[in-house]
Amino acid sequence: MALQLFEMDDIQVVESKPLLVDRELPGLREAVQQLVIKEHDVETPHGRIHCTMKGAPKGDRPVILTFHDIGLNHKTCWDTLFNHEDMSEIMQHFAVCHVDAPGQHEGANTFSTGYEYPSMDQLSETLPLVLKHFGLKSVIGMGIGAGAYILTRFALDYPNMVEGLLLININPCAEGWMDWAAHKISGWTHAMPDMIITHLFGKEEIHHNQDLIATYRHHILNDMNQFNLHLFVKSYESRRDLEVERPVPGSNVRTLKCPSLLVVGDSSPAVEAVVECNTKLDPTKTTLLKMADCGGMPQVDQPGKLTEAFKYFIQGMGYMPSASMTRLVRSRTASGSSVTSFDGNRSRSHTSEGNRSRSHTNEGSRSRSQTTENQRGRSHTDGSMDGSANSNVDQAVPKSTEVSC
Repeated sequence: MALQLFEMDDIQVVESKPLLVDRELPGLREAVQQLVIKEHDVETPHGRIHCTMKGAPKGDRPVILTFHDIGLNHKTCWDTLFNHEDMSEIMQHFAVCHVDAPGQHEGANTFSTGYEYPSMDQLSETLPLVLKHFGLKSVIGMGIGAGAYILTRFALDYPNMVEGLLLININPCAEGWMDWAAHKISGWTHAMPDMIITHLFGKEEIHHNQDLIATYRHHILNDMNQFNLHLFVKSYESRRDLEVERPVPGSNVRTLKCPSLLVVGDSSPAVEAVVECNTKLDPTKTTLLKMADCGGMPQVDQPGKLTEAFKYFIQGMGYMPSASMTRLVRSRTASGSSVTSFDGNRSRSHTSEGNRSRSHTNEGSRSRSQTTENQRGRSHTDGSMDGSANSNVDQAVPKSTEVSC
Protein backbone atom coordinates (compact mmCIF):
# COMPACT_ATOMS: atom_id res chain seq x y z
CA MET A 1 0.00 0.00 0.00
CA ALA A 2 1.47 3.27 -1.11
CA LEU A 3 1.90 5.95 1.51
CA GLN A 4 0.88 9.34 0.33
CA LEU A 5 2.48 12.41 1.83
CA PHE A 6 0.79 15.74 1.72
CA GLU A 7 2.72 18.93 2.11
CA MET A 8 0.84 21.55 4.05
CA ASP A 9 1.68 25.22 3.80
CA ASP A 10 1.78 27.30 6.99
CA ILE A 11 -1.35 29.33 7.23
CA GLN A 12 -1.35 32.58 9.15
CA VAL A 13 -4.73 33.57 10.51
CA VAL A 14 -5.15 37.29 11.04
CA GLU A 15 -8.00 38.42 13.27
CA SER A 16 -9.76 41.18 11.40
CA LYS A 17 -11.60 42.44 14.48
CA PRO A 18 -11.10 41.53 18.14
CA LEU A 19 -14.00 39.61 19.57
CA LEU A 20 -14.04 41.61 22.79
CA VAL A 21 -12.79 45.12 23.28
CA ASP A 22 -12.45 46.43 26.82
CA ARG A 23 -13.51 49.93 25.84
CA GLU A 24 -16.66 48.56 24.28
CA LEU A 25 -17.55 46.51 27.37
CA PRO A 26 -16.25 48.48 30.33
CA GLY A 27 -15.88 46.46 33.52
CA LEU A 28 -16.22 43.12 31.72
CA ARG A 29 -12.88 41.83 32.95
CA GLU A 30 -13.75 42.73 36.54
CA ALA A 31 -17.19 41.17 36.24
CA VAL A 32 -15.72 37.92 34.95
CA GLN A 33 -13.21 37.85 37.80
CA GLN A 34 -16.00 38.20 40.32
CA LEU A 35 -17.69 35.11 38.90
CA VAL A 36 -14.60 32.97 39.42
CA ILE A 37 -15.10 30.69 42.41
CA LYS A 38 -12.35 28.29 43.36
CA GLU A 39 -12.43 25.75 46.17
CA HIS A 40 -9.20 24.73 47.84
CA ASP A 41 -8.21 22.31 50.59
CA VAL A 42 -5.31 23.88 52.44
CA GLU A 43 -3.07 21.45 54.31
CA THR A 44 -2.04 22.60 57.79
CA PRO A 45 -0.47 20.92 60.83
CA HIS A 46 -3.94 21.02 62.41
CA GLY A 47 -5.83 19.43 59.56
CA ARG A 48 -7.16 20.26 56.14
CA ILE A 49 -8.93 23.62 55.84
CA HIS A 50 -11.60 23.96 53.15
CA CYS A 51 -11.55 27.44 51.57
CA THR A 52 -13.65 29.04 48.87
CA MET A 53 -12.11 31.99 47.01
CA LYS A 54 -14.55 34.22 45.15
CA GLY A 55 -13.03 36.71 42.76
CA ALA A 56 -9.40 37.57 42.19
CA PRO A 57 -7.30 39.55 44.69
CA LYS A 58 -7.03 43.20 43.65
CA GLY A 59 -3.35 44.17 43.72
CA ASP A 60 -2.15 44.93 47.24
CA ARG A 61 -5.64 45.29 48.63
CA PRO A 62 -6.59 42.96 51.47
CA VAL A 63 -9.02 40.12 50.85
CA ILE A 64 -12.18 39.80 52.93
CA LEU A 65 -11.75 36.59 54.92
CA THR A 66 -14.82 35.11 56.60
CA PHE A 67 -15.20 32.52 59.35
CA HIS A 68 -18.55 31.06 60.44
CA ASP A 69 -20.07 30.07 63.78
CA ILE A 70 -20.84 26.62 65.18
CA GLY A 71 -23.70 24.84 63.42
CA LEU A 72 -22.96 26.69 60.19
CA ASN A 73 -20.67 26.63 57.19
CA HIS A 74 -19.70 29.49 54.91
CA LYS A 75 -22.80 29.09 52.74
CA THR A 76 -25.47 29.02 55.44
CA CYS A 77 -23.67 31.73 57.37
CA TRP A 78 -22.74 34.25 54.66
CA ASP A 79 -24.68 33.61 51.44
CA THR A 80 -27.56 35.90 52.38
CA LEU A 81 -25.15 38.78 53.01
CA PHE A 82 -22.86 38.32 50.02
CA ASN A 83 -25.75 37.70 47.63
CA HIS A 84 -27.43 40.94 48.68
CA GLU A 85 -27.56 43.53 45.92
CA ASP A 86 -25.77 46.17 47.99
CA MET A 87 -22.77 43.88 48.50
CA SER A 88 -22.02 43.83 44.77
CA GLU A 89 -20.23 47.18 44.98
CA ILE A 90 -17.91 45.86 47.68
CA MET A 91 -17.26 42.73 45.63
CA GLN A 92 -16.00 44.93 42.80
CA HIS A 93 -13.20 46.13 45.07
CA PHE A 94 -12.37 43.04 47.13
CA ALA A 95 -12.04 39.33 46.62
CA VAL A 96 -13.52 37.11 49.34
CA CYS A 97 -12.06 34.01 50.93
CA HIS A 98 -14.58 31.93 52.88
CA VAL A 99 -13.01 29.57 55.42
CA ASP A 100 -14.83 26.49 56.71
CA ALA A 101 -13.72 24.95 59.99
CA PRO A 102 -12.45 21.35 59.56
CA GLY A 103 -15.26 18.95 58.73
CA GLN A 104 -17.99 21.62 58.62
CA HIS A 105 -18.25 22.19 54.85
CA GLU A 106 -20.85 20.54 52.63
CA GLY A 107 -20.17 16.87 51.97
CA ALA A 108 -17.40 16.64 54.57
CA ASN A 109 -16.21 13.13 55.40
CA THR A 110 -16.59 11.92 58.96
CA PHE A 111 -13.43 12.15 61.02
CA SER A 112 -12.03 8.87 62.22
CA THR A 113 -12.57 7.81 65.81
CA GLY A 114 -9.85 9.26 67.99
CA TYR A 115 -9.27 12.25 65.74
CA GLU A 116 -8.16 15.22 67.84
CA TYR A 117 -10.02 18.28 66.68
CA PRO A 118 -7.98 21.51 66.72
CA SER A 119 -8.57 24.01 69.50
CA MET A 120 -9.71 27.56 68.83
CA ASP A 121 -6.10 28.71 69.16
CA GLN A 122 -4.92 26.07 66.69
CA LEU A 123 -7.63 27.03 64.21
CA SER A 124 -6.38 30.62 64.32
CA GLU A 125 -2.87 29.31 63.62
CA THR A 126 -4.07 27.77 60.35
CA LEU A 127 -5.01 31.16 58.89
CA PRO A 128 -1.44 32.34 58.10
CA LEU A 129 -1.10 29.18 56.02
CA VAL A 130 -4.35 29.99 54.23
CA LEU A 131 -2.96 33.42 53.35
CA LYS A 132 0.30 31.86 52.19
CA HIS A 133 -1.58 29.33 50.04
CA PHE A 134 -3.39 32.10 48.17
CA GLY A 135 -0.42 34.49 48.14
CA LEU A 136 -2.19 37.07 50.30
CA LYS A 137 -0.47 39.70 52.43
CA SER A 138 -3.38 40.86 54.55
CA VAL A 139 -7.11 40.46 55.13
CA ILE A 140 -10.17 42.20 56.49
CA GLY A 141 -11.70 39.61 58.77
CA MET A 142 -15.44 39.02 59.07
CA GLY A 143 -16.51 36.50 61.69
CA ILE A 144 -19.45 35.53 63.86
CA GLY A 145 -19.47 33.67 67.17
CA ALA A 146 -16.77 31.02 67.08
CA GLY A 147 -15.48 32.52 63.83
CA ALA A 148 -15.22 35.96 65.42
CA TYR A 149 -13.23 34.47 68.29
CA ILE A 150 -10.84 32.70 65.90
CA LEU A 151 -10.29 35.82 63.80
CA THR A 152 -9.66 37.91 66.90
CA ARG A 153 -7.07 35.44 68.13
CA PHE A 154 -5.48 35.52 64.67
CA ALA A 155 -5.35 39.33 64.70
CA LEU A 156 -3.78 39.35 68.17
CA ASP A 157 -1.06 36.90 67.16
CA TYR A 158 -0.47 38.21 63.61
CA PRO A 159 -1.38 41.93 63.66
CA ASN A 160 0.48 42.66 60.41
CA MET A 161 -1.81 40.29 58.51
CA VAL A 162 -5.11 41.86 59.62
CA GLU A 163 -6.13 45.36 58.49
CA GLY A 164 -9.58 45.36 60.06
CA LEU A 165 -12.19 43.17 61.75
CA LEU A 166 -15.98 42.99 61.61
CA LEU A 167 -16.93 40.83 64.58
CA ILE A 168 -20.51 39.64 65.14
CA ASN A 169 -21.47 38.16 68.52
CA ILE A 170 -17.87 38.12 69.72
CA ASN A 171 -17.37 36.55 73.17
CA PRO A 172 -13.85 37.17 74.49
CA CYS A 173 -14.32 35.04 77.59
CA ALA A 174 -13.90 31.36 78.23
CA GLU A 175 -17.04 29.44 79.04
CA GLY A 176 -17.70 29.79 82.76
CA TRP A 177 -18.55 26.83 84.96
CA MET A 178 -22.18 27.99 85.19
CA ASP A 179 -22.45 27.97 81.40
CA TRP A 180 -20.74 24.59 81.32
CA ALA A 181 -23.17 23.14 83.86
CA ALA A 182 -26.16 24.59 82.02
CA HIS A 183 -25.00 23.02 78.76
CA LYS A 184 -24.40 19.65 80.38
CA ILE A 185 -27.82 19.67 82.04
CA SER A 186 -29.61 20.84 78.91
CA GLY A 187 -27.73 18.21 76.97
CA TRP A 188 -29.54 15.52 78.91
CA THR A 189 -32.94 16.66 77.70
CA HIS A 190 -32.25 18.51 74.45
CA ALA A 191 -30.56 17.43 71.27
CA MET A 192 -27.40 19.18 70.14
CA PRO A 193 -29.26 21.05 67.34
CA ASP A 194 -31.48 22.69 69.95
CA MET A 195 -28.44 23.71 71.98
CA ILE A 196 -26.91 25.28 68.88
CA ILE A 197 -30.16 27.07 68.07
CA THR A 198 -30.13 28.72 71.51
CA HIS A 199 -26.54 29.81 70.80
CA LEU A 200 -27.35 31.28 67.39
CA PHE A 201 -30.71 32.89 68.15
CA GLY A 202 -32.36 34.79 70.99
CA LYS A 203 -35.46 33.64 72.85
CA GLU A 204 -37.64 36.16 71.04
CA GLU A 205 -36.57 34.84 67.65
CA ILE A 206 -37.05 31.24 68.67
CA HIS A 207 -40.62 31.94 69.76
CA HIS A 208 -41.70 34.33 67.02
CA ASN A 209 -39.70 33.50 63.90
CA GLN A 210 -40.64 29.87 63.44
CA ASP A 211 -39.75 29.71 59.75
CA LEU A 212 -36.20 30.96 60.26
CA ILE A 213 -35.60 28.64 63.20
CA ALA A 214 -37.04 25.66 61.30
CA THR A 215 -34.76 26.41 58.35
CA TYR A 216 -31.60 26.41 60.43
CA ARG A 217 -32.64 23.45 62.58
CA HIS A 218 -33.21 21.47 59.37
CA HIS A 219 -29.82 22.53 58.07
CA ILE A 220 -28.07 21.54 61.30
CA LEU A 221 -29.79 18.15 61.37
CA ASN A 222 -29.61 17.23 57.70
CA ASP A 223 -26.75 19.12 56.07
CA MET A 224 -24.08 19.04 58.76
CA ASN A 225 -21.95 16.03 59.64
CA GLN A 226 -23.14 15.44 63.19
CA PHE A 227 -19.95 13.80 64.43
CA ASN A 228 -17.75 16.58 63.03
CA LEU A 229 -20.13 19.24 64.32
CA HIS A 230 -19.94 17.84 67.84
CA LEU A 231 -16.14 18.16 67.74
CA PHE A 232 -16.31 21.79 66.59
CA VAL A 233 -18.84 22.66 69.30
CA LYS A 234 -16.69 20.98 71.93
CA SER A 235 -13.66 22.95 70.72
CA TYR A 236 -15.53 26.25 71.03
CA GLU A 237 -16.83 25.39 74.49
CA SER A 238 -13.24 24.69 75.55
CA ARG A 239 -11.92 28.08 74.45
CA ARG A 240 -9.82 30.20 76.77
CA ASP A 241 -10.04 33.92 77.49
CA LEU A 242 -8.71 36.16 74.74
CA GLU A 243 -6.87 38.09 77.50
CA VAL A 244 -7.27 41.49 75.89
CA GLU A 245 -7.12 44.70 77.92
CA ARG A 246 -8.15 48.26 77.20
CA PRO A 247 -4.94 50.25 76.78
CA VAL A 248 -4.22 53.30 78.90
CA PRO A 249 -1.53 55.91 78.24
CA GLY A 250 1.90 54.54 79.02
CA SER A 251 0.76 50.91 79.14
CA ASN A 252 1.76 48.07 76.86
CA VAL A 253 -1.16 45.67 77.04
CA ARG A 254 -2.39 43.00 74.66
CA THR A 255 -5.18 44.35 72.48
CA LEU A 256 -6.27 44.57 68.87
CA LYS A 257 -4.14 46.91 66.77
CA CYS A 258 -6.55 47.17 63.84
CA PRO A 259 -9.88 49.02 63.56
CA SER A 260 -12.73 46.81 64.74
CA LEU A 261 -16.48 46.94 64.22
CA LEU A 262 -18.38 44.94 66.86
CA VAL A 263 -21.91 44.05 65.76
CA VAL A 264 -24.78 42.53 67.74
CA GLY A 265 -28.54 42.38 67.32
CA ASP A 266 -30.60 43.91 70.11
CA SER A 267 -32.29 40.55 70.82
CA SER A 268 -29.17 38.44 70.33
CA PRO A 269 -28.11 36.08 73.14
CA ALA A 270 -24.61 37.59 72.80
CA VAL A 271 -25.41 41.21 73.74
CA GLU A 272 -23.71 41.11 77.14
CA ALA A 273 -20.64 39.34 75.76
CA VAL A 274 -20.21 41.87 72.94
CA VAL A 275 -20.57 44.82 75.29
CA GLU A 276 -18.01 43.20 77.59
CA CYS A 277 -15.62 42.77 74.66
CA ASN A 278 -16.06 46.43 73.74
CA THR A 279 -14.84 47.48 77.19
CA LYS A 280 -11.61 45.52 76.66
CA LEU A 281 -10.58 46.99 73.31
CA ASP A 282 -8.84 50.18 72.27
CA PRO A 283 -11.57 52.86 72.29
CA THR A 284 -9.87 54.83 69.52
CA LYS A 285 -10.12 51.89 67.11
CA THR A 286 -13.37 50.24 68.08
CA THR A 287 -17.02 50.81 67.15
CA LEU A 288 -19.91 48.96 68.78
CA LEU A 289 -22.95 48.66 66.52
CA LYS A 290 -26.19 47.45 68.07
CA MET A 291 -28.82 46.66 65.47
CA ALA A 292 -32.49 47.20 66.30
CA ASP A 293 -35.14 44.66 65.32
CA CYS A 294 -32.41 42.12 64.86
CA GLY A 295 -31.57 38.81 66.49
CA GLY A 296 -28.56 36.58 66.60
CA MET A 297 -27.69 36.69 62.91
CA PRO A 298 -27.60 40.30 61.61
CA GLN A 299 -26.14 39.15 58.29
CA VAL A 300 -29.38 37.20 57.74
CA ASP A 301 -31.89 39.52 59.44
CA GLN A 302 -30.56 42.84 58.16
CA PRO A 303 -28.10 42.17 55.31
CA GLY A 304 -28.65 45.56 53.65
CA LYS A 305 -28.10 47.52 56.84
CA LEU A 306 -25.03 45.47 57.76
CA THR A 307 -23.60 45.96 54.27
CA GLU A 308 -24.03 49.72 54.60
CA ALA A 309 -22.25 49.77 57.96
CA PHE A 310 -19.46 47.64 56.48
CA LYS A 311 -19.05 50.16 53.64
CA TYR A 312 -18.56 52.97 56.14
CA PHE A 313 -16.09 50.80 58.03
CA ILE A 314 -14.10 50.13 54.86
CA GLN A 315 -14.15 53.83 54.01
CA GLY A 316 -12.69 54.56 57.42
CA MET A 317 -9.78 52.31 56.48
CA GLY A 318 -9.14 54.33 53.33
CA TYR A 319 -10.85 52.11 50.75
CA MET A 320 -13.85 52.76 48.50
CA PRO A 321 -13.95 56.55 49.07
CA SER A 322 -16.76 57.05 46.57
CA ALA A 323 -18.95 54.13 47.66
CA SER A 324 -22.65 54.86 47.38
CA MET A 325 -24.70 54.92 50.55
CA THR A 326 -28.39 54.20 50.21
CA ARG A 327 -29.63 53.38 53.69
CA LEU A 328 -27.44 55.22 56.17
CA VAL A 329 -26.49 58.88 56.25
CA ARG A 330 -24.11 60.58 58.59
CA SER A 331 -25.44 62.29 61.67
CA ARG A 332 -24.02 64.98 63.89
CA THR A 333 -20.77 64.63 65.79
CA ALA A 334 -19.28 66.92 68.38
CA SER A 335 -15.64 67.84 68.71
CA GLY A 336 -13.95 65.06 70.67
CA SER A 337 -17.11 62.99 71.12
CA SER A 338 -20.31 62.27 69.32
CA VAL A 339 -23.72 60.78 69.70
CA THR A 340 -24.65 58.67 66.72
CA SER A 341 -27.87 56.89 65.93
CA PHE A 342 -28.82 54.38 63.28
CA ASP A 343 -32.43 54.31 64.42
CA GLY A 344 -35.29 54.02 61.98
CA ASN A 345 -35.24 56.72 59.31
CA ARG A 346 -33.20 59.15 61.37
CA SER A 347 -29.79 60.39 60.35
CA ARG A 348 -27.05 57.85 60.80
CA SER A 349 -23.29 57.88 60.97
CA HIS A 350 -20.21 55.75 60.75
CA THR A 351 -17.36 57.21 58.77
CA SER A 352 -13.76 58.25 59.09
CA GLU A 353 -11.18 60.39 57.37
CA GLY A 354 -7.46 59.90 57.11
CA ASN A 355 -4.30 60.44 55.18
CA ARG A 356 -5.59 58.40 52.27
CA SER A 357 -7.82 60.01 49.70
CA ARG A 358 -11.45 59.75 50.80
CA SER A 359 -14.64 61.57 50.06
CA HIS A 360 -17.23 62.12 52.74
CA THR A 361 -20.50 63.93 52.40
CA ASN A 362 -22.76 64.67 55.34
CA GLU A 363 -26.52 64.55 55.10
CA GLY A 364 -29.42 65.27 57.43
CA SER A 365 -30.94 68.24 59.15
CA ARG A 366 -28.55 68.47 62.08
CA SER A 367 -25.20 70.21 62.14
CA ARG A 368 -22.24 67.87 61.85
CA SER A 369 -18.50 67.76 62.07
CA GLN A 370 -15.97 65.03 61.55
CA THR A 371 -13.20 64.08 63.95
CA THR A 372 -9.99 62.46 62.82
CA GLU A 373 -7.58 60.33 64.80
CA ASN A 374 -4.89 57.66 64.51
CA GLN A 375 -2.24 56.71 62.03
CA ARG A 376 -4.62 56.09 59.12
CA GLY A 377 -7.11 58.63 60.35
CA ARG A 378 -10.23 56.90 61.57
CA SER A 379 -12.95 58.73 63.43
CA HIS A 380 -13.54 57.43 66.90
CA THR A 381 -16.39 58.92 68.78
CA ASP A 382 -18.31 58.52 71.99
CA GLY A 383 -21.98 57.83 71.96
CA SER A 384 -24.82 55.97 73.58
CA MET A 385 -26.65 53.02 72.16
CA ASP A 386 -29.98 54.77 72.44
CA GLY A 387 -28.69 57.93 70.74
CA SER A 388 -29.04 60.15 73.84
CA ALA A 389 -26.18 62.15 75.29
CA ASN A 390 -24.81 61.43 78.72
CA SER A 391 -23.93 64.68 80.43
CA ASN A 392 -21.94 62.85 83.08
CA VAL A 393 -19.39 61.49 80.66
CA ASP A 394 -15.94 62.97 81.02
CA GLN A 395 -15.17 64.35 77.57
CA ALA A 396 -11.46 63.96 78.11
CA VAL A 397 -11.72 60.17 78.41
CA PRO A 398 -11.67 58.37 75.06
CA LYS A 399 -14.48 55.92 74.46
CA SER A 400 -15.35 53.65 71.60
CA THR A 401 -18.25 54.59 69.39
CA GLU A 402 -21.52 53.00 70.39
CA VAL A 403 -24.37 53.23 67.91
CA SER A 404 -27.77 51.70 67.35
CA CYS A 405 -29.39 51.06 64.02
